[in-house]
Amino acid sequence: VQLQASGGGLVRAGGSLRLSCEAFGRRFNRYRYMMGWFRQAPGKEREFVADIAWSSGNTYYSDSVKGRFTISRDNAKLTADLQMNSLTHEDTAVYYCAVATGIISGSIRRPSDYTYWGQGTLVTVSS
Repeated sequence: VQLQASGGGLVRAGGSLRLSCEAFGRRFNRYRYMMGWFRQAPGKEREFVADIAWSSGNTYYSDSVKGRFTISRDNAKLTADLQMNSLTHEDTAVYYCAVATGIISGSIRRPSDYTYWGQGTLVTVSS
């Protein structure tokens, strides 16, 4: 299984970016499949940003991005997008998409619970 993340770049504070993650290879059981976005800033640990349960479409967000970021999915394309608005310098990080499989009963926020990871895409917000 491969995850391909794209859409990162340089944006000014207050601007927007849209990240996309596409899954290649194995077809997951959609009832046991969560796709998440994480980010890691220099010198910091990887942190949860948002995730979406594939079957229900339920979405979850970290407090730091709630109201500014929106995660969505496309069942046919097996992609999950992260629309990021009102970006601040604190959002600067490498963003990773990931997939967790198993019984999905709510948000999955620990990186160690995700099995498959994309390569990361850099988001830089200039102040």
